[in-house]
Amino acid sequence: MKGYNAQHCILFSFSYIRFKTIENMRWNWKFAFIALVILMIEIVIALFVRDQFIRPFIGDLLVVVLLYFSFRTVLKAKASKVAVGVFVFAVGVETLQYFQLAELLGLENNGVAHIILGSTFDWLDILAYCLGTILAYFVDQKYLEQTD
Repeated sequence: MKGYNAQHCILFSFSYIRFKTIENMRWNWKFAFIALVILMIEIVIALFVRDQFIRPFIGDLLVVVLLYFSFRTVLKAKASKVAVGVFVFAVGVETLQYFQLAELLGLENNGVAHIILGSTFDWLDILAYCLGTILAYFVDQKYLEQTD
């Protein structure tokens, strides 16, 4: 393509993504309410629960449910695509923990990075993400899906 360089292609790609994203946006109060309730539960777990099951396992299960309903709040997308996307994202973050990304970037003492990236890889986290994704998708499809 004569006259185009990498910068033009990148700008075009971002313009296209932005246009397609805005086109597929919406606001759903039902999903927003569910996400807010789950966020409050997650905060309570983080602040007050110090056990070996609820905080590590149920907390991880609920975080993917929170992400699922947060995305369903603002995106006009098939529930199955949102579910797969959330699961892949969660497993991706867990994979970064396996490779100790926070330490590689020198962020092991950064509280925000620690919350977002986590610190230790655990196969049970992936199980929790899987079960949370299935739970969110099932609840959405069984009880919440609108017939437009």
